[in-house]
Amino acid sequence: MVASSPQQAWPDLPYRAWQETRDTLHLWTQVVGKIRLALAPWLNHSWHVALYVTTRGLTTSPIHDGQRAFEIVFDFNQHVLDITTSDGGCRRIVLGPQTVAAFYDAVTGALGELGIHVRINDRPCEIPGAMPFSRDRTHAGYDSDYAHRFWQALVQVDRVFKRFRTGFIGKCSPVHFFWGSFDLAVTRFSGRRAPPHPGGAPGLSDEVMRDAYSHEVSSAGFWPGGSGIDHAAFYSYAYPEPAGFRTAPVKPAAAAFSETLGEFLLPYDAVRTAPDPDATLLAFLDSTYEAAAAAAQWDRSSLERAPGIPGVAKPPQ
Repeated sequence: MVASSPQQAWPDLPYRAWQETRDTLHLWTQVVGKIRLALAPWLNHSWHVALYVTTRGLTTSPIHDGQRAFEIVFDFNQHVLDITTSDGGCRRIVLGPQTVAAFYDAVTGALGELGIHVRINDRPCEIPGAMPFSRDRTHAGYDSDYAHRFWQALVQVDRVFKRFRTGFIGKCSPVHFFWGSFDLAVTRFSGRRAPPHPGGAPGLSDEVMRDAYSHEVSSAGFWPGGSGIDHAAFYSYAYPEPAGFRTAPVKPAAAAFSETLGEFLLPYDAVRTAPDPDATLLAFLDSTYEAAAAAAQWDRSSLERAPGIPGVAKPPQ
């Protein structure tokens, strides 16, 4: 069904109503993400491990296993997990209420049937006190309606983030989904080195954190609740945080700096219910990036350009 208004394209996603599903999906995506982590060559800033938004849900993109390739896709329309290989193999796992341990066994079993043998560290990342996937019989919630809403929200956020990304010609990450922190993110780089990150994230080595933050960044993303907040929200932060960043004026009025998290937050509902959700989110992305770039004195004239227009090439700067 085609949405009849901009607001209807952005689904309601009340955190308390779908928290159990959110927590279970977080762990399921970690199982799948760690399979990609185990087989993909290391890429700076852990870009080799991320998932990507698709017209069905979330994908690993092709993972190479010797001369074969395979892909794992969460389909939140059909509520299945599809594993397909470059030589025609396929397995399908139905998504429904089931424990993380059962999901882990089903995925590893399906891979084994396809001749894909991979060993992963089955302890979750970035979740304090989490138990190994193989023993987690606590998280088992799956509400298909809320899983579908979550994916619909990701489709809209992915679209706006990709539009925002076109206004920057410096080093910039893809728009990608990090299963460790369960967020969709896009990161701009000034080109300058950053001081070593102190590390300390649960389930992540300090070396991984230092690689992720090896260079000065302005990063924005979307959390569907969790990670210290009890509502879906957009965030924006700078690392290292320059003096004056947290007190800079940003848009829209609903955005504010969280002293607890050390970043600007904008409630998802402020975007979802706005007369123009795209413009509201872009105002947040643009103004928080400008706050970071101005405070840290980025070379903005060599890094920025007008946003891209479909089908219109732009001369090099």
